[in-house]
Amino acid sequence: MKQIKKIAVAIVLFVAASSFVNAQAKIAHIDVQKLLSEMPEMKAADAELKKLQETYRADIESSMTELKNKYTQYSNESASKSEEENQKRALELQGFEKNIGEAQQTAQQELQKKQAELLGPITAKAKKAIESVAAAQGIDYVMDATQGGGLIVAKGKDLLPDVKKELGF
Repeated sequence: MKQIKKIAVAIVLFVAASSFVNAQAKIAHIDVQKLLSEMPEMKAADAELKKLQETYRADIESSMTELKNKYTQYSNESASKSEEENQKRALELQGFEKNIGEAQQTAQQELQKKQAELLGPITAKAKKAIESVAAAQGIDYVMDATQGGGLIVAKGKDLLPDVKKELGF
C-alpha cells in the first residue's frame, strides 16, 4: 500500500512536471528602434519632417533678423525722436518679440502634430509585422531590445531579420 502511494505521487509529479515544461512560453526579442529606423517609410517621414523643420527655422530666423534690424534702427534714431515716439517703438518691438515667440510655439506644435501623423501608420505597420512573425513562429512574448529598454540578456530568438523580411526589405 505504501509503495502504491509512492508510485501515485511519482506519477502526479511526472504529469505536473511535463505540463510545466509544455506550458513554458516561447520568448523572442527585437530592437524596435532599429527596425523603425531601417524602414523606408521612416526614412521618407524623417526627410519630410526635416524639410518642414527647416522651413519653420528659416521663417523664424528671418523674423529674428528683421527684429534685430528694427532694434538697431530704433536705437540709432532714439536721440532724434520724442520720448512718446520712443515708447511707441519699444512697444512695437515687444509686440514683434511676442509674435516671434508665438510663431516658435506654433511651429513646435505643428512639427509634433506632423510627426504623430507620419509615424503612427509606420509604427502600426511594424507592430503588425512583429505580431505576424511571432504568430507564425509560435512565439508567445516579444520583448523590445531597444538600448535602455529594460532587456538585460538577449539570448532568445531575434525577430529583426524575420520582420524585415515580412516587411519586404
